[in-house]
Amino acid sequence: MARSLRPVGLDFTGSAPLRPTFTARTAAPPQAVYRALAEEVEGWPHWFGAVTLARPVRGGAGREVRLRGGAWFRETVVAADPEQRYAYRVDETNVPGMRALLEEWRLAPAAQGHGTEVRWTFAADGSASFRLALAGARPGLGHSFRTAVRALDARLADRRWSGG
Repeated sequence: MARSLRPVGLDFTGSAPLRPTFTARTAAPPQAVYRALAEEVEGWPHWFGAVTLARPVRGGAGREVRLRGGAWFRETVVAADPEQRYAYRVDETNVPGMRALLEEWRLAPAAQGHGTEVRWTFAADGSASFRLALAGARPGLGHSFRTAVRALDARLADRRWSGG
């Protein structure tokens, strides 16, 4: 059953009741990582194992995403700052208990001058049972993120070597 969520803005990453944040590093430069996140939305299932479908909607102003296990999301892109940040909020979902969700991907050049530091914040609010479930899922979210970033980095490396 579809549930409409509370619309939230970028400030939700600092005020959400639940804000797990994870970081990882890629060898790929910020522009390549940003392109994969924001401009090649259909490619997400190739590198983010939990995603089975991702596609832009409303001329790129939104996204539709489906996950393994049947969860789905209709989202609005709230920030698309090339090479720096990509963020979207969930407007509708079938996830029980969820009241608000905003995901933000922050990109910064790696300290050693090559590669990208990727920081993913999963800002959420929901019922008590949703909060408990999300707190318990934190290690799995972190693992999923790190695995996805490694897979994305490998995909981007293949492109560098193949010229694609």
